[in-house]
Amino acid sequence: MADQQESIHFVTGRLAESAVREIVAQLSHKHGFAYSIDVLPITVAALMTPKWLMRHIDVPANTTRVLLPGYLAPHIDELRTQFSCRVDCGPKDVRDLPTMFGSKRHRSEDYGQYKIEIIAEINYAPRLLRRTLVAEAQRLIEQGANRIDLGCEPGMRWSDVADSVREITDQGIAVSIDSFDAWEVEQAVRNGATLVLSVNSSNRKEALNWGVEVVAIPDDPADFQTSMVQTAAFLSDNRIPFRLDPILEPIGCGFANSLGRYLHTRALFPEAAIMMGIGNITELTDADSAAINTLLLGFCAELEIHSVLTTQVISWAQSSVKECDLARRLVEYSVRHGVPPKHLEERLVMLRDTSSIHPSPSTLIALAEQIKDNNYRIAIDGQNIHLMSANVHLQGTDPFEIMQELLKLPESRNVDPSHAFYLGFELSKALTALTLNKRYEQDESLRWGIHTRPEKHHRLARKKAKDE
Repeated sequence: MADQQESIHFVTGRLAESAVREIVAQLSHKHGFAYSIDVLPITVAALMTPKWLMRHIDVPANTTRVLLPGYLAPHIDELRTQFSCRVDCGPKDVRDLPTMFGSKRHRSEDYGQYKIEIIAEINYAPRLLRRTLVAEAQRLIEQGANRIDLGCEPGMRWSDVADSVREITDQGIAVSIDSFDAWEVEQAVRNGATLVLSVNSSNRKEALNWGVEVVAIPDDPADFQTSMVQTAAFLSDNRIPFRLDPILEPIGCGFANSLGRYLHTRALFPEAAIMMGIGNITELTDADSAAINTLLLGFCAELEIHSVLTTQVISWAQSSVKECDLARRLVEYSVRHGVPPKHLEERLVMLRDTSSIHPSPSTLIALAEQIKDNNYRIAIDGQNIHLMSANVHLQGTDPFEIMQELLKLPESRNVDPSHAFYLGFELSKALTALTLNKRYEQDESLRWGIHTRPEKHHRLARKKAKDE
């Protein structure tokens, strides 16, 4: 809770006044600080400049902290020299004010470290032209993979494997070969592959000739405690480095039991390297992959499983490598600090939003009453879309109906084709936000985590502020 003697002076423009008063009153009640609100004579706070601000701001004598609009952040050092108390910039969106009062977890400077290696598999590598194969390997590395796994085709020998592996490793990329064909594996390791997926009782003797690390798997997942342990003993006796993979099985096909095998494997081999093939879940489950990847990597982090094999073939898992890269950093931080992985990595929140606070209907009604110009404002309250300008306040859930209603009004005479396109685009965004309970702010991108596309500001001009 904030110090009882703290008194915060909030600065805003006229259009955001109602929202600021509503949110600040709630924060004051929750955190116990005193406050004052300075509504400056400007419609949009984003148009304030430091010089204009200093001509109009009126800070009470007992103020301990001044909180300015977020768009002044680039000028914060200059502004701090003008005040005798602490000065900060709030967020650009007033709905984010609560994050400044404890609802967002602090991240230490060590955030971003990780121990889990991402092995990205290229399925059916022999089917690809070599230049395509090399380009895909480079793309996966750029997305966060540490190693590229070349998936071969059972029953069809890859005659070009040596040259393909060499060309990829010449790019400085670590390669593993995924094959039970001893000839393919031998050609791959001779040309730079440093890991073989996989070996069991059927081919473990071949590993004596390869001189590289291998992944040991059970002959059958059901007998892992016998066959995988025997293969591990053989490899250990012959000083062949290995990782263990008791095989993760799809949901409905033994998923829970397979998680238990990883726990059992760690108990049997407290110091051994373990790998988990997570694609069996992300590729074979009708669900977006980000949350699944994060959960599985959290399991790996707690069990000290330091490598995962993933692929991104199916449409709902086509950003798995990038998701795993973010997730491994998130779960590593969580495990190291003993904190839940919450309010730490917003880029993994894609379909929904990290916060879905909307202005209340009463706040939007007050806003609409203050508008004196013909520029259209669009907002959502969680239930309806609001379209507002001078003498216009339309509500609904269907952008087409809102536009039809608008065009019946005499005030719509300023809606030319270009303006209509803009309104349609923004209303469509608002409907998407309403459907998914996402945040909507006019002229700003909807937030899609790692898939967010920045948008240019087409209507909120960044011009010098003028007194109004």
